[in-house]
Amino acid sequence: MENRLQYKVLVSDRARQMLASHIRFLAQKNPAAARQTKKDLMDDVRLLQQMPERFPFLKADFIPPNKYHKMFVEKWYLVIYQVRNQTVYVDYIVDCRQDYDWLLL
Repeated sequence: MENRLQYKVLVSDRARQMLASHIRFLAQKNPAAARQTKKDLMDDVRLLQQMPERFPFLKADFIPPNKYHKMFVEKWYLVIYQVRNQTVYVDYIVDCRQDYDWLLL
């Protein structure tokens, strides 16, 4: 079996707070869905340990080119991260149903 390079994944406090906010909101309507969504999101974030470069770069006018990658999770969530050396830094977990233009300004 091929031995793949493993990356360390670090989730910022800001991204954790964003995720907690999304899950709290969802839990008000459907606690079971909130638990499952959190599990699915965290499982997908953990998958960044292998080949995090497989997702495209985030392109926006005010974002430095080739710095941040974007990964869509489920149908509603956008994970924005950067890869430096052998570490993946998850900076944002955005609910795409909300206005996130602030992120691109």
